[in-house]
Amino acid sequence: MNKIHATTVLAVLHNGEAAIGADGQATIGNTVAKSNVKKIRKLMDGKIITGFAGSTADAFALLEKFEEKLTAYSGNLKRAAIELAKEWRTDRYLRRLEAMMVVASKTELLVISGTGDVLEPDEQIAAIGSGGMYAQSAALALKRHAPHLTAEEIVKEGLHIAADICIYTNHNLVIEKL
Repeated sequence: MNKIHATTVLAVLHNGEAAIGADGQATIGNTVAKSNVKKIRKLMDGKIITGFAGSTADAFALLEKFEEKLTAYSGNLKRAAIELAKEWRTDRYLRRLEAMMVVASKTELLVISGTGDVLEPDEQIAAIGSGGMYAQSAALALKRHAPHLTAEEIVKEGLHIAADICIYTNHNLVIEKL
């Protein structure tokens, strides 16, 4: 049985603002299963934004674990991310989960993967999922050459550009900002 997957998530820190957005498409094989999936969540009373790509059930399991880590470490984003990555890498159950996460506060942006990576991206732009590199390229160009745009505007336009190129990305966007 084919898994439900494929998405594009883009996160930007710019001019004191954080924004994460994602398209709404989920696919099974080469078929659109749903076009309005919400892949962005706010945590810690709206102080942290997360976006996820990969298997939906796996992403929700990781999201719950990440929220536990945030609570355990008093909202310290980097410490919670590192502890999640360590557990994800070493726990027999978690190790089988197929997903990635982007997490952000107003001052930090991180990508967390099941291989134990916690990456702080260059130029405060991160993207994951099938259309991630298209969205990241567009956002990088916008941030460099249109610095007057807000983080939210950069995320929105970057995702629209990715949706124009990537068949696994659509124009049904959900964007959250801090």
